[in-house]
Amino acid sequence: MRIGLQIPSFTWAGSPASIRGKLADVARTAEEAGFHSVWVMDHFFQIPMVGAAEQEMLEGYSALSYLAGVTERVKLGTLVTGVTYRHPGVLAKTVTTLDVLSGGRAYLGIGAAWFDREHHGLGVPFPPLGERFERLEETLRIVKQFWSGEARPFEGRHYRLAETLSSPPALARPHPPILIGGMGEKKTLRLVARYADACNLFAFAGAEALAGKLDVLRRHCEAEGRPYEAIEKTTLGLANLPKQTPGEIVEQCRALAAIGIQHAIFNFPHVDELTGLRTFGKEVIPAVAGL
Repeated sequence: MRIGLQIPSFTWAGSPASIRGKLADVARTAEEAGFHSVWVMDHFFQIPMVGAAEQEMLEGYSALSYLAGVTERVKLGTLVTGVTYRHPGVLAKTVTTLDVLSGGRAYLGIGAAWFDREHHGLGVPFPPLGERFERLEETLRIVKQFWSGEARPFEGRHYRLAETLSSPPALARPHPPILIGGMGEKKTLRLVARYADACNLFAFAGAEALAGKLDVLRRHCEAEGRPYEAIEKTTLGLANLPKQTPGEIVEQCRALAAIGIQHAIFNFPHVDELTGLRTFGKEVIPAVAGL
């Protein structure tokens, strides 16, 4: 099992002046500890389940570009980009740039978007959910065409591109992995089966519920003629050290691995203190590597 780190908050002692140095320390420490990946949220305001909207929030791809410059090995991505935030052609170009400058380490994490306050606050259109899913599917088609090397037109209901020209091309082969976040059985997991290289599910749902979601994904893969094994199964959870022991987290990972989860991503309270990352490096990551 691979272990990833998500950074959902930048409200640290001395913020905002301290963010630059602390973020570099967090990413470098995670890499040294053996984390496979580092992720940031793609939000413009802090989300309610983490903190007040007024708390510090960095733009996702600027933050990832900075992290690409201070790390060498960890994979980098957003959990996840709302499809409404950027025009699909610009998004494809942005992720490609991250991939090139990181040496082929970028993921495209994407979802249907949900946080209406930041849309309204910054003047970003927030269409109804059904339309957001339509836009998500068109965006997935566009980025795959963009990364195919074919600079041809795209004509959709919501987006029209004259030429999907990508120069320089991404370094990752065949392209940066596409990860879709969400657990909806009718739309989200169907889009995973049709277009994605990875899914991201919420670990707090518990292993039994997640196993049910993976069964749904398997059925969608069968309907699409897609190998279920071709999709990387990831989760997002919380590592609340020291309230949890490393052994308890290892057992949690063991339960996730038993249902087919391959990449468990965690966020940490007080991650800027670095202690939890180092504990993971010593006691969790080596223990789950063979799962």
